[in-house]
Amino acid sequence: MQTSAQNLTSRLANPTRFMSLSATALPWLGGIAAAFIAFGLYLAFFSAPPDYQQGQTVKIMFIHVPSAWLAMGIYLLVAISSFGLLVFRHPLADVSAKAAVPLGAAFTFLALITGALWGRPMWGAYWVWDARLTSVLILFFLYLGLMALRSSLDDEALASKLTAILALVGIVLLPIIKFSVEWWNTLHQPASVLRFGGPSIHASILVPLLVMAVGFVLAFTAMHLMAMRNEILRRRVKALTLAEVSRAGAGLPAGAKG
Repeated sequence: MQTSAQNLTSRLANPTRFMSLSATALPWLGGIAAAFIAFGLYLAFFSAPPDYQQGQTVKIMFIHVPSAWLAMGIYLLVAISSFGLLVFRHPLADVSAKAAVPLGAAFTFLALITGALWGRPMWGAYWVWDARLTSVLILFFLYLGLMALRSSLDDEALASKLTAILALVGIVLLPIIKFSVEWWNTLHQPASVLRFGGPSIHASILVPLLVMAVGFVLAFTAMHLMAMRNEILRRRVKALTLAEVSRAGAGLPAGAKG
């Protein structure tokens, strides 16, 4: 069993094998994600009832909540990928982390924007310095910081290592976001889906929310695979270009071996 698992891991760690598998999976992932999101939107707007307190504005949650979950989940993926780079030197770990960071920033930004739109009718303001809101904003800046750090360094190996270290340090923010509503007095309500004892919201709201969450996860997975493929191709082109420059500098014809 252990040998089989090691063989599978070794096969998946091969960038060429990854390119082949991802090319097969991407059309299916994209189609299934689109179907889930379309069905979730139908349930959200035509099946889910308005909330007795929030009215129709509650339907913002079907975009806001999956985005917020992904904002945290993607950062966890970045941290795991960073750990894989620093500890195991996994060939695709840095590719995964680099590809995930911009997507995590996008979903975090979407969570902040939809949260502001939801908060205006509920709290009377687009923004308050609530513990949950503030910690998610810091997460957004952390994503931006990871992108800025990587782009500021010409040495890709050094950039990969430093961003991985920063990503692992930043993981302490995730439990702060998760438990901020229990640790401090905030305007956000406690968890109503991912909680001990099961969800506390009605099935008419829960089902569309979970369908949208699955659709968002599948959409992210497809976009992540596409971004990883682009990064692998970029690195291959860069390696070929450097090889050609090196041959040219040595006075060898293109395609010749040194």
